[in-house]
Amino acid sequence: MARLLPPESAAVEAVAGEIGVNADTLERWRSEALAKPARERIWTAAARLEAVITTAAMDETARSAWCRKNGVYAQQLAQWRGSATQALAQPHEQPASAQQTKQDRRRIKELERELQRKEKALAEAAALLVLSKKLEAIFPREKGEAE
Repeated sequence: MARLLPPESAAVEAVAGEIGVNADTLERWRSEALAKPARERIWTAAARLEAVITTAAMDETARSAWCRKNGVYAQQLAQWRGSATQALAQPHEQPASAQQTKQDRRRIKELERELQRKEKALAEAAALLVLSKKLEAIFPREKGEAE
């Protein structure tokens, strides 16, 4: 049974059924990928992480054999390990897009205007309350007078 390239190493028939491609087509794609020199193969971020995890517990000899088998230099593997470690040590948030930043600024200005308007209305209501109490103190209402 043919298997795909590491790190996934899944059976060709299983992958063909999963993605809905004929097994012969998938086998041809696999052969074309293997025909490329190893340094021209593209390792995805997930594949690099899987390689780091797979080789983490290996001794130097086993790691070198794995590297030769998969067409990876030991220095590349060390670099991938360093990148993974650094990414885990210092997680960064995705920077906001320019459009998102612009929308956020617009929303902040809108909220600040609304807050100013409400503060003015509150100050006006407080002033009216104080004036009404002063008026009440100067001209007290008689009993039975409607409010």
